[in-house]
Amino acid sequence: MAGVKRKVLLAPLDPVHDIGLKVIKRGLENAGHETILLPPDLTQEEVIKAIIENDVDVVLISRTLGYGVAEILARFIDLAEAAGIRDRVKIGIGGMAIKPEIAAELGFDAGFGPGTTVEEAIAFVEGREYVPINYTKEKEKVDITKGYKYTFKNKAIENLLLKITDGILDYVKDLSSPGVKRAEIREKILDEEDETKKNILRKEYAAYCDELIKAFYEKGSIKSKTRFLTKEEIISLDEYVKRTNENIDIAKLQHVKGNPVVFTQYGTGCPFMDIAHIKVCEGWGADGVVHFDPSWGARAEGFYEGYITHEEDGSVITYENLRKIKDSLLPYTLWQVRAHRGLNTPETVLLAGKLGADLTKINIAYGSLGGGTDPERLTVDAVAAIKYAARFNMPFDVVTNEELCGVPAYKAFAGMLITVMLGIRLGAKPILQPLFCYSPEVMINGRMENNYVDFNAAKIMALREIIDAPIWCGAPIGFLTQTEDRVQSSLSTALHASLASSLGVDAITIASADEAYSGGPISAASRVDTLRAVQSAFRFFGSSSISPTENASKWAKELVEGIEKVLYQVSVSESFVQALYDGVLGSKEDGAYPGRAGRNTTFR
Repeated sequence: MAGVKRKVLLAPLDPVHDIGLKVIKRGLENAGHETILLPPDLTQEEVIKAIIENDVDVVLISRTLGYGVAEILARFIDLAEAAGIRDRVKIGIGGMAIKPEIAAELGFDAGFGPGTTVEEAIAFVEGREYVPINYTKEKEKVDITKGYKYTFKNKAIENLLLKITDGILDYVKDLSSPGVKRAEIREKILDEEDETKKNILRKEYAAYCDELIKAFYEKGSIKSKTRFLTKEEIISLDEYVKRTNENIDIAKLQHVKGNPVVFTQYGTGCPFMDIAHIKVCEGWGADGVVHFDPSWGARAEGFYEGYITHEEDGSVITYENLRKIKDSLLPYTLWQVRAHRGLNTPETVLLAGKLGADLTKINIAYGSLGGGTDPERLTVDAVAAIKYAARFNMPFDVVTNEELCGVPAYKAFAGMLITVMLGIRLGAKPILQPLFCYSPEVMINGRMENNYVDFNAAKIMALREIIDAPIWCGAPIGFLTQTEDRVQSSLSTALHASLASSLGVDAITIASADEAYSGGPISAASRVDTLRAVQSAFRFFGSSSISPTENASKWAKELVEGIEKVLYQVSVSESFVQALYDGVLGSKEDGAYPGRAGRNTTFR
């Protein structure tokens, strides 16, 4: 009975290996029980004699070595019965060589195999049912933005951002675009119940689409290598999700409270495969998933409708595809729908908000310099998208992947902070997302020749000196630090995750071990590789931390100074949009080129 003090004898039936019993002994004593630990390599007769002489209530036997285990344990029970103690003493057996079925067959009261917890052994001693902690039921959805006030610590940068965003809001106030119009019409389609009226709205929608998408609404045709899922496939998918969610038992990824939230991204092209990958990631402890849109979809004017799969990069965005994915998620899984760089940015955020996504992604500088969209078009669309994000209370991150083409971090961060200030002024909750990897910039300037710690740390330190806002490193961490080798890639990701945790960031995005160099589909096994590696790294460091050298502080100061200089250049430019065209936030020499998709499509 629980609460009753017990006398417990612990005895290893091995010549060595009594570590497990020592750990259990400590747990039992902390719970108020009296314990006696026998040394290893006693004979079974000596153990039986000790049980009798000490008049114990419970005996815990350990057997680690596997040779002759059944015969040895069967003989121990025979000796206990012969000594007349079997009926009054509870006897449990545990160890690497033990399975509960074998223990029961041999006559023990309980058997504890590998992975047994101290709490389980205590429950046996106290005669109560062991109820393991169910992390699946305990896990809760995390709000990355919670507790942040979005106050600027650097007033000079704040004032420059206010001036720049004044100019942006004035610039776009009378401008619209096909993307903005489509978002407005799409909402009407979603809210309309009458199918005849829906079809009228679809015709209006098609007028703002390019020929690829317009053909779908006018002729029912669809892009090559793209098809609708069959009814049978959809039924099968629903059954798969139901069965998986009923049986899933998730792993605990974080070890201490300070470990960041972990996201993975998906974009196989097929909703069924996307969901299968999501389930793997959920099972191995991922806290959130990111919907990766296709390259052709980002450059197309308009969205299809229906359950659609295709054979190219990324997953087709339709209301139906997104709804199916959303419905598959476990209650605590954070879901982000990326919308930061394409011609459908406002509509993507609108769909995400309508479907109850937790997060989205919007960035003007990267999207118009490294993602292929015209700066003026994306500026107009991004402001509309941020307003949707605010309306649906949907935080958005602002990625700085310009660094991947060689744009210096201080220029990338200046562009990120402009979008952040727009978000704050429009009532949204922006999230800083600095690149956290071995980027082309540092390949050129040599700041990671000694280690990968200092410059990545400098980025976080610089941003913390500027603003009180959440930081979500990506996307993904460790990118370009990885190689084709899955072990190296997993290790690299885990080390970056540990550094991010040491620096106190709120979230990270990780790739599968084969994602950066996959010559084909990304495997589920490689996703598990990376998640397990991150889990082990969190466990290894716990509440300890990685210490950057003095270079981190020096480079952080340089970053802040560089950001301020760039923002000043933007503030005295003809406009923010012109500054993008002129290369102030990333020049051709840096490897950044203003996008052409959607050029000359804004209108009053």
